[in-house]
Amino acid sequence: MNLPETGMTVDELLAEVARLKEHDLPVRGGQVTAYVYDTGRAEVHEAAARAYFEMLEVNCLDPTAFPSVVEMEKQVVGAVSDLLGGGHGIFTSGGTESIMLAVKAARDFADRARPNLVLPVTAHPAFHKAAHYLGVEVRPVPVDLETFKVAAADVAASIDDGTILVVVSAPSYPQGVIDPVAEVAEVAAAAGVPCHVDACVGGWLLPWLRAAGADVPPFDLSVPGVTSISCDLHKFGYAPKGASVVLFADPAMRRKAYFASAAWPGYTVINATVQSSRSAGPLGGAWATLRTLGRDGYLELGRATWEAAARLRAGLAEIPGLRVLGAPESSLVAFTGAGIDVFVLADEARARGWFLQPQLSYAGIPANLHVTVTGVTLAGVDAMLKVIAESAESARRRGPVVLPDGLVDLVAGLDLESLDDATFAELATSVGVDLSPGAGQPEMSVVNSVLDALPAASREAVLIRFLSVMYR
Repeated sequence: MNLPETGMTVDELLAEVARLKEHDLPVRGGQVTAYVYDTGRAEVHEAAARAYFEMLEVNCLDPTAFPSVVEMEKQVVGAVSDLLGGGHGIFTSGGTESIMLAVKAARDFADRARPNLVLPVTAHPAFHKAAHYLGVEVRPVPVDLETFKVAAADVAASIDDGTILVVVSAPSYPQGVIDPVAEVAEVAAAAGVPCHVDACVGGWLLPWLRAAGADVPPFDLSVPGVTSISCDLHKFGYAPKGASVVLFADPAMRRKAYFASAAWPGYTVINATVQSSRSAGPLGGAWATLRTLGRDGYLELGRATWEAAARLRAGLAEIPGLRVLGAPESSLVAFTGAGIDVFVLADEARARGWFLQPQLSYAGIPANLHVTVTGVTLAGVDAMLKVIAESAESARRRGPVVLPDGLVDLVAGLDLESLDDATFAELATSVGVDLSPGAGQPEMSVVNSVLDALPAASREAVLIRFLSVMYR
């Protein structure tokens, strides 16, 4: 039974939390190079946690009932606006919600019968999710396979009368490069189409890298033709998860992101976000983080991050068989291997206590490993490079994953809808993935190799079944 007969004490609960987290990746220290962002400063996390707790039970549903929400949001959104060229913003739960609101606003503002969204193949899947939810067609545009950036001319060729929004990334997550924002925004403006800059990962990073000496091109609302921008504060703002901002150049566009309903006999419904009731905890955590670090703190983190990223790129170039993809203007670094199976390398690194994020091949871009360099990375960058070098050598000796004959064709031909979760779990076990509770961190090279050999639609179907089995 999931619900205990009698209530548990705080000590019992915390002991149970510790047990449940036993196999989790660590969120501090920099050895997990994706998903988490660490300043290395305990007092910053303590301030955020205490403010989060203070605002935990405050409901953002009705700002007239809780004016603290209004004041905190104004200050947080105002800080992002000051950094990113002005604009009128909304505090959201994360990059996906910020992107969802940007697409909704553009769709409602344009009011097209058959709306479409033009974006690079490197744009975040959150745009595909937003398009799926909102009934918008996605028109992906290829990127240059040396620079991994989209060309403005290719974007222009994809725009038509149904285009409601053009998207560029600053930077794109996969390779950490910045699309030519000014050029793309210019062709979008010439066609009368809004242009959104996805700076979810870079919005609160790139200005501080620029201040630290990095060559960062203009990318924000100060660029002519840019009409909206998204910026996550739970990434390089180092706030607790659940904190992002979407800014609009035009307040009329921001109003299109809102939702109101008076067609019922209950309380007044007016929402700035997708959610209605939501805790003000993430807002309090973001507010406290920004105020605890201040400009000096973020500048210091920017300098450390840029130095660590430069040392990582230089160190990777010295490891035989490894190659950095593109020339990242940010602190996101992706590398591939020649004669080295990067999926095996990732398993070897994980066995040594380091998580490197695998990225599958797509649209001519080879399979690779992704590293997000954060403020705490500088202290451990030499240790990381040592582990990568050792793991690369081990992966070279092991050789690439050899899949059983016919396995990929078998998986591609499966009618996944006809399989129940138990049968799919047995299939996963047969290729070395134990999805049972308490199984810990699995080796993933075989699974990633299977996924890498499948077309995107088949990958998505398999991933959905994985998720279903994990939560059955």
